[in-house]
Amino acid sequence: MQKAIKNKSFWARLKLDVCNNPLLYIMIAPVIGYVALFCYGPMYGIVLAFLNYRIKDGIFGSEWVGFANFERFIRSFNFLKLMENTLAISVLSLIVGFFVPIGFALMLNYVTSRGLKKTVQMVSYAPHFISVVVICGMLQIIFASNGPVNAVIMLLGFDRIDFLAEASMFRPLYVGSGVWQGMGWSSIIYISALSGVDYQIHEAAIIDGATKLQRIRHIDIPSIKSTIIMLLILAIGGLMGVGFDKAYLLQNDLNLETSEVLSTYVYKMGMIKSDYSFSTAVGLFNTVINLILIVSANYVSKKLADESLF
Repeated sequence: MQKAIKNKSFWARLKLDVCNNPLLYIMIAPVIGYVALFCYGPMYGIVLAFLNYRIKDGIFGSEWVGFANFERFIRSFNFLKLMENTLAISVLSLIVGFFVPIGFALMLNYVTSRGLKKTVQMVSYAPHFISVVVICGMLQIIFASNGPVNAVIMLLGFDRIDFLAEASMFRPLYVGSGVWQGMGWSSIIYISALSGVDYQIHEAAIIDGATKLQRIRHIDIPSIKSTIIMLLILAIGGLMGVGFDKAYLLQNDLNLETSEVLSTYVYKMGMIKSDYSFSTAVGLFNTVINLILIVSANYVSKKLADESLF
């Protein structure tokens, strides 16, 4: 029976599955409709990247220019700076923001007091639910020239630092606040994976005289290796996707040298300068790079660790 079903075409199997599980498909129908309408529907606008788009002519009346907008971006004077800023923030966020939650989950896993563990978890999850606008407002108050951080610096006898006006301080502020906000929430999946480890293995290791560090190295990390690899592949796939909100809200004329990234550049070119074709081309360029990265990371992971998303 199973062999006969497998030999049928995809659409025949789908029709049979819908007939056998109609309620499940009714439940998922709103999700499919949402994705189709808001994720796939607007994709026709990608064609703007290959046009000299003019609003009065519309998409079908605008001149087709092929890859001219991509060439214009690659040859622009700020191309290398945009790539440098985007990659610098992305790589720092990946290195710090990806591995810190793993370490946090491993440490939390060895907290014996249930009450303390729950309290630490609750406190660490809380920043995730604070909006980016509020986070940026907090940063502007805390790191202002007359803020509490500068007050402590001056009490220690050092000169005042204008964090928000220093281009060199933008990346540490962006990455550090991101780690603080997402560390607890990102650790949930690792804590869940660690809870599935058979404690009898730990008991056997304890009897053999293994220290906590040895148990982490030889029991915990191998147990969550698959989870780490899956999330790392996804993180690499979004390497070029520096969040627009925080970068734009913390950006000013004084730190523009390091705060101007692809997402803010797309916004300025498209929404402020109304250069829709060029901004679409830059956005599509960013998306293609992310696609190449996630496929490459998946391929390397499959070859080296025999673990992959697809």
